[in-house]
Amino acid sequence: MKISFAKWLSVLAISSLLVGCQTSNSSESDSADETESSSSAVEGSSEMQEQTSESHTHESDHDHESDHSHAHDEETGKIYDGYFEDSQVKDRSLSDWEGDWKSVYPYLQDGTLDEVFTYKAEHEGDMTAEEYKDYYNEGYQTDVDRIVIEKNAVTFFKNGEEYSGVYIEDGYEILTYEAGNRGVRYIFKLAEETEGLPQYIQFSDHSIYPTEADHYHLYWGDDREALLDEVINWPTYYPSEMDGHDIAHEMMAH
Repeated sequence: MKISFAKWLSVLAISSLLVGCQTSNSSESDSADETESSSSAVEGSSEMQEQTSESHTHESDHDHESDHSHAHDEETGKIYDGYFEDSQVKDRSLSDWEGDWKSVYPYLQDGTLDEVFTYKAEHEGDMTAEEYKDYYNEGYQTDVDRIVIEKNAVTFFKNGEEYSGVYIEDGYEILTYEAGNRGVRYIFKLAEETEGLPQYIQFSDHSIYPTEADHYHLYWGDDREALLDEVINWPTYYPSEMDGHDIAHEMMAH
C-alpha cells in the first residue's frame, strides 16, 4: 500500500512537470507569434509609407516636369512669334540647316496651299483667303526650287542648273519689325567667289539658338546690309521628302 501510494505521488509529480513544460512551450510559441505578427505589421506599415512616399514623389516629379514642359512650350512660342531677349540669342552653324530642301512656291501655284490661306482667313481674320494668297505669293516667289546643304557646301538648283559653293559663318543680326516683334538673321558668306552663287545667304527660321531647322526662310544676294532690309520676299523651304499636303498641315499647325 505504501509502495502504491509512493508510485502515485511519483506519477503525479511527473504529470505536473509535463504540464508545466507544455504550458511554458505554449507561452513561448504564442509570444513568438505575437512578436512576428507585430513585426509584420510594422514592416507592412513601413512598406505602405514607403509606397505612399514614392507615389507622392513620383506625382510631384510629374507635376514639376509638366510645369517645366508648359513653361518651355510657352517660351518657345514667344520666341517663334518674335519676342525674346538679346541675351537669349546664340551663334549657330550651317549644320542646323543641313539637308535636302524644296521650295513651297510650286505648291502655292498649283493650289495645294489654298487650304492654308482659308484657315488663316478663318482663324486669324486679318485678311481674306485671296488676300493671304497674294501676300504669300510675293513672299514665297523664287526660281530656286531646291537647296541641298551638306556640311559647309550649299547647292542651289535653279532652272535645271546646279550651283555649289562653300559658305562660312558671318555672325547674325537681330531685326525689329514694324509690328514690334523681332527676328534673327543667321548670315553666311561665300568662301570663294563662285559663278552663279550669291555672296551672302541669310537664314530665318524663328529660332534663336542652335537647333535643327524643320523649315526656313532664306534671303540671298551680294549686299549684306541690303539683304537685312528685305522683308517682302522670303523664299521658304521644307524637307524634300514632305509632300504638299504635309507641308500645308505643318503650316496650319503653326
